[in-house]
Amino acid sequence: MIQRSTYQNMAQFIGAASLIAAFFLPLATQAATSEWVTSPGGMVRLVAAQPKQDGTIPATLEVKLNAGWKTYWREPGASGIPPQVTIDPTSGVVLEKIGFPVPKTFDDGVVRYVGYDKPVAFPLTLRRVQGTGDVNIRASVFLGICEDICIPVQGELTLALNEGDLDNPLDGARIDDAIAALPEAPSRDFAVTASHYDADKAVLHLSLHLPDGKDHPEVFLAGPSGVSFGKPEITTEGETGLGATVPVRLPGKDKELKGKPIVVTIRAKGRSMETTLAFD
Repeated sequence: MIQRSTYQNMAQFIGAASLIAAFFLPLATQAATSEWVTSPGGMVRLVAAQPKQDGTIPATLEVKLNAGWKTYWREPGASGIPPQVTIDPTSGVVLEKIGFPVPKTFDDGVVRYVGYDKPVAFPLTLRRVQGTGDVNIRASVFLGICEDICIPVQGELTLALNEGDLDNPLDGARIDDAIAALPEAPSRDFAVTASHYDADKAVLHLSLHLPDGKDHPEVFLAGPSGVSFGKPEITTEGETGLGATVPVRLPGKDKELKGKPIVVTIRAKGRSMETTLAFD
């Protein structure tokens, strides 16, 4: 009798322990991350949340870098491969935009390039374009990761968003953090107030209004394919203003910026701002 009670108690204990363990284990149906694509310098994966009512799918391309390795911004500079994401059209999903946190400039005296030397997440604006129910995202990624030499990283990322599943809170936090790290929109105290392109000298002049007056800013520029930029020179304008003069290299015999949108990103005093310039 005593032995039977002991077995019953043990069985009840094991059953209760199993229920507790099952409660705390993450559910496979809540997963919203792809497998990692690995390389000698780091790893890359896709993180996504459930589609919203308007069809948008919050997502990020997450890049983990090993110590001493770097990856690139949308305009890498003299060398490098910016992150590229291609969504398989049979997924019923399109990529509308890739967001870029503010980068930093690396200059070894020979080559100047722009990117990141710490783990970084690029927010993706995805949109469902057909159907309802489950979403199976298949994406091809291509980017450069470099130490002393640069290594192209290419791979296929897949993940499933099953209708009715709950988002994993950790995945949602990753997406929210990536979006929060993006530069802010122009404002009254932080903006490019004027721009002018000198075609004869092939330089772009920017007038800047910064939140902390004449604090020395970092200025990054990106344009369409074939357009590249030299090192910005920061100058004083009047008593309180600052300007930036940037060499511009255009493809072939082209000498105008007309019709070429230029993205300007500025970091100053712990804040960053991004705007797009259009030239008529």
